Amino acid sequence: MASLPNPPADTQTRADALREALATRVVVADGAMGTMLQAQDPSMEDFQQLEGCNEVLNVTRPDIVANVHREYFAAGVDC
Repeated sequence: MASLPNPPADTQTRADALREALATRVVVADGAMGTMLQAQDPSMEDFQQLEGCNEVLNVTRPDIVANVHREYFAAGVDC
């Protein structure tokens, strides 16, 4: 079995921080990402004619995706 490569230092730092948070408190995450993306009213062009395919927005409208993440973090979501 092949071994996994070592993650970059910043990835390891973030993983360590998440493990610490999980060990010391309740970590909050929310799964209504699709609802939040749809509320931004993306067009069919934004979806590349794939209506409701939110994953496409990562490429066509990263501003919408980033805005939703900012809203979650502003509300106090951890991840």
